[in-house]
This record gives sequence, C-alpha cells and structure tokens, in this order.
Amino acid sequence: MKTTIGQLLEDKAKEHPDKEAVIFEDRRITYEELNEQAERLAHFLLKKGVKKGDKVALWLTNLPEWIVAWFAVPKIGAVVVPTDPWYKSGEIKYMFDDSDTVAVITTERSRKYKFLDILEDVAPSLKKLKTIVLIEGESDKIPTVTYQEAMEEGKGWEDDKEYLDRKNDIDPDDVTFILYTSGTTGKPKGVMLTHHQIVKNANDIGEMLHTTGEDKLVIPVPFSHCFGNVLSITLMVNFGGVMIPLVEFHPRTALELVEREKATMIHGVPTMFIRELELARREDFDTSSLRTGIMAGSSCPVETMQSVIDELGCNVSIVYGLTEASPGVTQTRFDDTVKDRVETVGRVLPDQEIKIVDDDGEEVPPGETGELLVKGYNVMIGYYKKPEATKNAIEEGWLHSGDLAIMDERGYVRIVGRKKDMVIVGGLNVYPREIEEYLIEHPEIQEVAVVGVPDPDLGEVVAAAVVPTEGSDITPQDVVDFLYGDVASAKVPRYVVVGMDLPLSGRGKIQKFKLRDTLTKMVEEGKLESIVPTEVKKRKK
Repeated sequence: MKTTIGQLLEDKAKEHPDKEAVIFEDRRITYEELNEQAERLAHFLLKKGVKKGDKVALWLTNLPEWIVAWFAVPKIGAVVVPTDPWYKSGEIKYMFDDSDTVAVITTERSRKYKFLDILEDVAPSLKKLKTIVLIEGESDKIPTVTYQEAMEEGKGWEDDKEYLDRKNDIDPDDVTFILYTSGTTGKPKGVMLTHHQIVKNANDIGEMLHTTGEDKLVIPVPFSHCFGNVLSITLMVNFGGVMIPLVEFHPRTALELVEREKATMIHGVPTMFIRELELARREDFDTSSLRTGIMAGSSCPVETMQSVIDELGCNVSIVYGLTEASPGVTQTRFDDTVKDRVETVGRVLPDQEIKIVDDDGEEVPPGETGELLVKGYNVMIGYYKKPEATKNAIEEGWLHSGDLAIMDERGYVRIVGRKKDMVIVGGLNVYPREIEEYLIEHPEIQEVAVVGVPDPDLGEVVAAAVVPTEGSDITPQDVVDFLYGDVASAKVPRYVVVGMDLPLSGRGKIQKFKLRDTLTKMVEEGKLESIVPTEVKKRKK
C-alpha cells in the first residue's frame, strides 16, 4: 500500500511511541517525540506561507534536526531540497535559484562549514527565499527565525483545520524531493522523486537486509545524499529501527558508536570502510554486535568487501543505484555465494527491470559490456525545469544510467565503469574499473583510481594514482610490473603516481574528472614520465 513520507513517521509513532528513533551524542529521541517535532515544524512552515509544491532546502550536517525536517516538509506537501554542506556561495545561489527555494533550514555553522556567512552574502539576491530557520546563531544582516521559535510557533497543529486539511491533501505520487546531481560536467540537475518512490525503494532494500525494529544503524554518510536520506533515514523508519548519525565521518567515531550502542548495522562508501578497517587493525574495537549494512556510492573493491565481512564481522550488502532511480537498482542478498557478493552488485530489486545495451540501444548477450538501463516505479519523474535533459535520460520508460555493466545469464550484474570514464587506447576499449580490481589485489596498495590521459599516438593511455598501505615503499615501476603480462598491454598504465591524495567529493566519491585533469597537466608539464615494464626493458636490451 502506498504511503507518504510524513504518514510513514506518523504510523511508526503510533505503533511504538516510546521506542528510541534517534541517538545523537547525549540526545535520545523517541518516535513520538520525533513525529511531534516534525508536526510542529510543518505547521510553522504552513503558517509562514509555504504552499503545496513549494521548495524547502535543508542545508545542514547530519544533525537530528535534519531528520525532523525530512519528515516535516512532506507533511504539508512541500518539496525537500537536500543541499550539500560543503557548497559555497556560487553553488548555493545557483541551486536555490534553480529550485525556486522559498525556505531554508540551516544553522550558523557546523564544524568547518559557515552556513550563515554564505547565506548573508547571497540571500539578498535570492528573490524567492522568504524564510530562514537557524538551529543555532542569529543574524543582524538578514531576517531569520530560530529553530526554537519555530517549534513554539508550530504548537497547536492538532487543532488547526487548515493544517489538517493540507496533510490530508498529500498524494503518495506527488513529487516531494529534488536532489541536485553532482555531475562531472555542466550545472547540476535537480532529480524529482515522489513519496512512493522513496518509501518503497527504502523498504525493498531494507527487506533484503532483513531489517527489524531491533536494528540500530550507524550513519556516517551525508543526509544530503540518497544514501543518507533514503537508504538510511527512510529505510530505518520503515522498520522502526534506531538511527545513529555522525555529524561528519571519522573512523574512530564510527567504531566507538558501534561498540558503545551495540549497533547492528553500519553504512558507508568504500573509502569509509577502508578507513575503519585500517583503524580496527591497529586498535581493538568490539564490533561483534554488527550484523549487516550497505556499501555503496562508488565502486567497491573486492578485497575491501571481503575484509569487512571477515574482519569487522559485518555481513555487508552491496547496493548499486543512482539518484535518478530513487536510488537502488540492484543489491546482493545474504543467500548469494561469497563470490557473487564480493564480485558483483547483485540482482535487480523487486518491481524493476534492467537491461544492458550497446551504443545503438540493442540489448547485448549475457557476458558482454554495455550501458545499464533501468525501468520501473523508481525511475525519476524527471529533471526539474529541464525537459530536454529528461528526454535524453529516459527513453520509453528506460532510464539511462551512464554506467557500463556486464550481466550474466543468472541476472547478476558487474559494474565496469562509467560510460564517460571509458578509456580508448588505440581503438581498444579499456574499463578503469577492471584495472582497479587487479591493482587493489596488490598487498601494498590501499586505494587506486585509474583514468585516461591524452596521447598523441594512441589517442589516450591509462594513468593510475595509487595510495600505498602504511609503511609501503611501492614504486610506479612496481605497479606497472604487477600488471604486465596479466592484462592486455593497452591496459597497463603508462603513467603512475604513488602517494598523492585522491580528489574526493563531499560524498566520498573519487572525482575522476579532477584526477584526470591533474594527471594530464602533470604529463603535459613533464612532471610524469612514461613507464616501460621491466620485462620490455630487458627485451629491448
């Protein structure tokens, strides 16, 4: 049965009002308290003139108030616009303008992020922004309302007929969410999703994890991303579980919370799990309570996946997806073989279809590489105010993922890279993901990213950036020699950098477009030398 995001929380609050919903530092919030706060904030926004379909931005780190707002805004039919904490003035101005944001819920500052300073700079130019709610701080430059004042003004919602009528006027198929994708080129586009798409996708993935009300989830991934707001917040509320958010990720904080709260689940991108593994190998943490969790957000090295299972005791599940698909598309199951669980992203989720197609849109046979397309309830409504971009992304109901994949005859999917990331070396298609999988098996390589850089003879050649393990003295020559003879020569990196910091987005994804630009510049400036495999050098002698 379809439901709205606001109704989902209300139902859980009625089912178990005194059960803990959120644990944050010294605060413990029950489901009844969480729903009451959401009702008050929603009522306040209504009284401030926020209409059905109006856009309300959430610009915060992972605070409990983010969770409150996630359920409050949909209660009155408004649309949540999650905003990354690391955005600067230009990005905020573009996003608030493009989304027609009328209200923002934020705070003066959180950790290194100075939200109010930026808002004071851009707010005068934002014609549609009328209401600014501050959890902490105040401004003498722009009009703001404190979160405490909003909570007070939102009292009495139970007796406000206008408010109750608005709540009853919300349809599960209404758009309730616009998340801006951080594309590698061009301006970000706002993905529109409905209540039903979000709630069902979270529920389906939670079912695969065997989630129950007894589960406690440590959430180090940002709420401003689908991994945080759909696959963490909405997923846990579907099952009446406990959410334990981190303001920002640190491996020690994450492992300490697992130990202290006896958490049963933990999510993260591969980089987060790698950092946790490193720390757990040096120090003793009790992770015996861990049952499962999701690893997603970027390609997951096989070795990392296996280590999380073996060393942290976390029977982790891989979820593949994209914001435009609500977001989950495929997932590994507990009854999959270890090989399938560490080498694939599993099979398609319920009520969705997937296929792999070539450049002409023709479906390819099992075992061949092509672009992954998905069709089903979860495909976005479209990009906000961008009909042409929507038309290019969705054809006859099929959403183009932009990801290159291989699907075997059993339906298991392996992601081999982004379509735009593919490197063409002298006419040969080279998939960076494949090379990364080989290199991560080297015992002295902790992380690796592979891109293509321009070459006057071959068009492109492969370049690799390697992060070594602690105490390693691995050299670029070692990296090249490790691959040579095991893969086609075109796949062996021509250039290797060891020890550079990989450029990461705030969501923990390696920004390959930035890495590509950096390595290309280094090659052009003569700061990187072409490396010839040792075996080839010997033959030439």
